[in-house]
Amino acid sequence: MTPVVVWFRRDLRLHDNPALAAAAKSGRPVVPLFVLDEESRGVRSLGGASRWWLHQSLRALAGDLVGLGLSLRLRRGSASEVLPEVVRETGAGRVAWNRCYEPASVARDTKVETKLRAAGVEVESYAASLLMEPGKVLTGQKAPYKVFTPFWKRLRELYRMPAPHPAPREPAPGPAVASDRLDDWGLQPTAPDWAGGLRETWEGGEAAARRRLADFMADGVERYGIDRDRPDLPGSSRLSPHLHWGEIGPHQVWRAAAPLIEADAPGESGPEALLRELAWRDFSHHLLADSPHMETDNWRTAFDRFPWRDDPKALAAWQEGRTGYPIVDAGMRELWHTGWMHNRVRMIAASFLTKDLLVHWRHGERWFWDTLVDADLANNVANWQWVAGSGADAQPFFRIFNPVRQAAKFDPAGAYVRRWVPEIAHLPDRWLHQPWEAPLNVLSEAGIELGRDYPPPIVDHAAARHRALQAYEKMRRP
Repeated sequence: MTPVVVWFRRDLRLHDNPALAAAAKSGRPVVPLFVLDEESRGVRSLGGASRWWLHQSLRALAGDLVGLGLSLRLRRGSASEVLPEVVRETGAGRVAWNRCYEPASVARDTKVETKLRAAGVEVESYAASLLMEPGKVLTGQKAPYKVFTPFWKRLRELYRMPAPHPAPREPAPGPAVASDRLDDWGLQPTAPDWAGGLRETWEGGEAAARRRLADFMADGVERYGIDRDRPDLPGSSRLSPHLHWGEIGPHQVWRAAAPLIEADAPGESGPEALLRELAWRDFSHHLLADSPHMETDNWRTAFDRFPWRDDPKALAAWQEGRTGYPIVDAGMRELWHTGWMHNRVRMIAASFLTKDLLVHWRHGERWFWDTLVDADLANNVANWQWVAGSGADAQPFFRIFNPVRQAAKFDPAGAYVRRWVPEIAHLPDRWLHQPWEAPLNVLSEAGIELGRDYPPPIVDHAAARHRALQAYEKMRRP
């Protein structure tokens, strides 16, 4: 039997991997392959944090495959060139993969499939990374949804949990072919090594993802609907990077959470809230598939007239966590240190950049792309445009987060701010979220001099809010 190449992408797992399961079930020798493709047209190069995570995940996957008697082959280059090369070298008669949905990925995969079929190679692709694929959740007029809540209701009606695919047992190994060395890809930082906080915070790979899911289901999911907005509490699932890289799949999360939902319980339970977040992830991918331009352009074209400000100094202060607003600075520092930021704080920080500073959402989206370990194109673009007001189902532009009120509500005792902004940790709770209002004697007792130990606010929120609303009105009446 001719071998089958399994092209791994963002499905770096053995369990619930339909492409791998089908290849093993076929009885053909299996050649696992990962292609680092940063050459195909339109495919974004990975950000620094994503490259770090990918290294850990590929190393874990390679070890897991060795346990099955298989060897992960690594190649770098355009997938439309690499796949036919590996097929020729192995004599493979079939290639299998799980589908990706970003427009550039779809175009690339179509090109690869066309080339392979022209050479007489069978191609099979599978659904594995979303609950339901783009085009499967439509309105009564057979159009994609533009608003999340009706999308979620319809997905809930349509979704049928597929049967799980167990990890294959003793698949036949394919022929040995040349492989790059993972260390030669340079995915890890060298000097200076900025990834210490990432290593302290995360463990990549399928085994870590499965442990994380099991731990959260056992101790966390029941309070998820209540605690997930609190950055001072361990209320988040922290599954997002594992889901992005496919170390665990959304169906696996659904299978774990759905049985915990009590049918007669009033309100939204923690497990139900988790499923809703999975659906939001799907919604972002469906939006991008339907509106590919939103990767770089405003979904709401009216925002093409918005008077964004070119302010490199303000952007740098935001990126470095020195805006003078503790909750914003805490989030940006958490992001830089861990490659992750609490979701509520992501919204606060994004609102501050786009509305208090009037800096274009593209700058924030690109910064998150480079620094997030869970940087997902569809989610990142859709969420930034949602906050900016330029996207589908958007938060209205005139809803401008007050960083002080948000901090007081969601970090009431200041534990989150004190962790990430330690220079003001000794301030009393009353002044922690607005140190510029503290009396001089209070600042002195806490060992703080504004401008020396911690910056004063780079903008006055009330004035910035007024400026933002004026800009919005100007946009509405060109």
